[in-house]
Amino acid sequence: MTVFSINFLDHVAIRVKDVKASANWYEKVLGLRKYEKDAWTPFPILMLSGKSGIALFPAIADDPVLDQASKNVKIDHFAFNVDNANFNKAKRHFIELGVNFESQDHQYFQSIYIKDPDGHTVELTTLMVDEESFYKWV
Repeated sequence: MTVFSINFLDHVAIRVKDVKASANWYEKVLGLRKYEKDAWTPFPILMLSGKSGIALFPAIADDPVLDQASKNVKIDHFAFNVDNANFNKAKRHFIELGVNFESQDHQYFQSIYIKDPDGHTVELTTLMVDEESFYKWV
């Protein structure tokens, strides 16, 4: 029984070493738009594509450092969905910028994985099969 429906991923909050540098990176590399409100000053800074995005918060430098390679409890990655044409445009854009990326075939989806300045994994994913048949349970 569904009590309510979720429309889309709103945002993922991440801690970063340098909020301004990260905001610039997400704008330049992924084309996200900076969205700030006076009531939030100085944080968070939302970086959005449409209604989906990330919220940037400063890391607390004196907290213990977690092993980045750990598969223990943490945000593993976050993903933005793009259509096939924009998926290919993103690949070309990353190559032009010299951004390293890894491609993976997930049978129904193709994905590109990149790292932001703090080592967070960012995924761009695109559906490779008919949307209506894939999401027929929706």
